[in-house]
Amino acid sequence: MISRRSVISSMILLPAASVMPANLLVKPAVRKTTFRFCLNTSTISGQDPGLARDIEIASKAGYDGIEIWVRDVRQYLDSGHSLRELKQKLDEAGIIVENAIGFAPWLAPGEGFIQMEEEMEMLAAIGCKRIAAPPAGLDGNQPLDLFRAGEKYALLLEMGRRTGVMPQLEFWGASPVLWHLGQVLMVAAVAGDPDARILPDVYHLFRGGSGFEPLRMISGDLVDVFHMNDYPGDKPREEQVDSDRVFPGDGDAPFGDIMDSLKAMGGVKILSLELFNREYWQEDPLEVARKGLEKMKLLIR
Repeated sequence: MISRRSVISSMILLPAASVMPANLLVKPAVRKTTFRFCLNTSTISGQDPGLARDIEIASKAGYDGIEIWVRDVRQYLDSGHSLRELKQKLDEAGIIVENAIGFAPWLAPGEGFIQMEEEMEMLAAIGCKRIAAPPAGLDGNQPLDLFRAGEKYALLLEMGRRTGVMPQLEFWGASPVLWHLGQVLMVAAVAGDPDARILPDVYHLFRGGSGFEPLRMISGDLVDVFHMNDYPGDKPREEQVDSDRVFPGDGDAPFGDIMDSLKAMGGVKILSLELFNREYWQEDPLEVARKGLEKMKLLIR
């Protein structure tokens, strides 16, 4: 009689190929990764050039696209301009609005979904295909129910398909409720929707303690936009704030590993420069934009 131990021992001694399912032996096709470069207007917001000038700067600096803020679009409209005028400026500059930063409190009780839908419809009129969906409006008095968050995100994705502007699930490293990459991965998994997308950020990955190794675990389809920045190594992680961000490659972030992970994902990745550095805000905005683009391109060579 053959014992269970004997069977297990014989399996261990067999060549790996003889016990692995055939579908695991086929090497998956590697998708090529291409990068587009984008300027988040926060990077030059301290100089307050205005949205029209932001577009001009992004174009002159050589970016493919721009990442705008919803509040700036509203300010543009309040100053007497129209969405049609804004779309015309974008077309003339040859600039795509890759994403928009908004703060509709979609995770909080109340009318966050109504606000998000209004913003999506406004952005659709200028050709924007994405909007950030961060943990805005949550004070941290109680833990976030990640299962409920996933259900709400699924509804938000349905709204995105209706409007043509898809929500990018964002986490903030200093948020009291949604600070970790693992949390947004769970929210996306609960949503169970192939259109789910997350919006990682170098600073937030560091600040919230996610680290960068988990990027290797992410399917390429889950990331469209990746926020590029860096952080200083001489200040404790928990004490760092948005204004500590520096140009990519000027801090301690392990960009060799980060870029390897992004390249392994395949598909198109939009690298968006998002900084809030007050020293940079004292400089010429066009030069800041150009310098940031140069530094991003150096990292992918």
